[in-house]
Amino acid sequence: MKPRLIAAALTALFLSLPAAPARTWTSSDGSKTFEGELHAYDEDTGKVTVKLANGKEMAFMQDKLSEDDIAFLKEKGNVAPEAPAAAASPLKASALPEVLPDPDGKEADMTKPVQVFILMGQSNMLGFGNAGQLKGVAAEKYPYLVDDGGNWNVRKDVRNVFYCMAKQRYNDWLTAENGNGGGKFGPEIGIGNYLGHAIDAPVLILKSCVGNRALGWDLLPPSAVGTGKDGQSYQGDSESSNRKVKENHGGWYAGLQYDQDVGAAQEVLRNLSDYYPGATGYEVAGFFWWQGNAEPGKGNVEAYDKNLAFLFNDLKKDFNAPNAKFVCATLGEHDKTATLSQKMFDFAALPEFKNQAAVFYSKPGSKGGSGGHYGGDADTYMYVGEGMGKAMVELLSK
Repeated sequence: MKPRLIAAALTALFLSLPAAPARTWTSSDGSKTFEGELHAYDEDTGKVTVKLANGKEMAFMQDKLSEDDIAFLKEKGNVAPEAPAAAASPLKASALPEVLPDPDGKEADMTKPVQVFILMGQSNMLGFGNAGQLKGVAAEKYPYLVDDGGNWNVRKDVRNVFYCMAKQRYNDWLTAENGNGGGKFGPEIGIGNYLGHAIDAPVLILKSCVGNRALGWDLLPPSAVGTGKDGQSYQGDSESSNRKVKENHGGWYAGLQYDQDVGAAQEVLRNLSDYYPGATGYEVAGFFWWQGNAEPGKGNVEAYDKNLAFLFNDLKKDFNAPNAKFVCATLGEHDKTATLSQKMFDFAALPEFKNQAAVFYSKPGSKGGSGGHYGGDADTYMYVGEGMGKAMVELLSK
């Protein structure tokens, strides 16, 4: 978070909170204090969650606190957050209509933490859907995307942020006109609309990806050992408090794209108010993954299921999201017997990921091949986006 946001939020707390047990916390400049109980702390990311006297929780980065408070946090060690009760689910409705209604145009309830969903993969996640083609069929096929006058609807409860090669490409409210900021769109349009409809809280779609990257090399996650191309292991800095590219590594390395994509997303969350106006806290609720075209030749197809498991577990660790869900999609030209498809279903079927991971089978509604970005076909990108969004809602309801 930006200093001005956390300062404003803490000021309100300092002025209004009644006395509470636990301890007194002090701001980094020593000018403000408030009472609260430490609820969760992740030393790797620096994220602190404090339970206030009124029962509410506030999350922020440790650098907003005094040196004494930071020393206290490090002495206490990492505190795992309590498992949320079933009533804490962000869903307002797990049953989705066949066709979504138009968004109501209202802003989200900003007293609730932003529900963050991180989208990763390669070029088809980046998005090459033709927005002009989509507008021509939206009124008939996707009426929730346009109003009665044929103008694009804008969701004021879903923020759409896109980073590519660690550079911001888009940051605005969700609309099908500019899913990735260039008149093109990816699965984020279907994903964001279904999540926005189902979740009773602010939603942030945070996409960080680039094309032509393999999970078994460029995106190899930190815990991967011997499962990359030619038996490679992750070569980055897995102990970094903030995921970032190693400055003196001497060129490309196994896992560099993972570090870059995750690092960009972490930077967004550290400055949340710049991306979601009015936000004071967040929870990473889920991950979406659409990738695979670059795997043959550049990665390790046979270990794809293992690397997906490493990926999911490492993402949960890097974003302090132990309860997050994971949805991946197959390639549109692949049937269920294709090796990559089989590996995805094998991953999702692992007992450790029961009710946590799901696969969307994309072939029935896909036109063309992933290598040609499906010819920019709008229906393909909407089919995959809607399917992935519905799958995530189903997981969140479990």
